Amino acid sequence: MSFFDSRIVQKEVEEITELQEKIYSKMYSFASMNNEDKIHHIEMLEDLLNRQQIMFTRMNLSEDPEAKGMRDQIMKAAHELGFPENVNLNYVLSKMGDVVSNMKESLKEN
Repeated sequence: MSFFDSRIVQKEVEEITELQEKIYSKMYSFASMNNEDKIHHIEMLEDLLNRQQIMFTRMNLSEDPEAKGMRDQIMKAAHELGFPENVNLNYVLSKMGDVVSNMKESLKEN
C-alpha cells in the first residue's frame, strides 16, 4: 500500500485541506475580527501547523516513492520561497507555531 492509500493519511490530508481553506477564507478579515474570533482563527492556524509538521515527519520517515516525491515538492516550494535548500522544515514549522502561539497569548492579555 502506498503512503497516500492509507485511510489515516487520506483523512489527515483532507483535514489539513479543510483547515487551510477555512484559514485562508478569513485571512483578509483578520484585522477587523474581535479578539475572540482572532483567538479562534489563531487556534486553527496552530492546529494546521501541527498537522503539517506531523505529515511532513511522516513523509520523511516513509520509504514510499510518492511520499518522497511530495516531500521533495514541498522542499522545492520552500526553496522557491527563499528558504535555503537544506532547511529543516520541521524546525521552521515549529518556530512558526511558536510565533502563532505568542500572537494568541498577546491577544488573550488584551
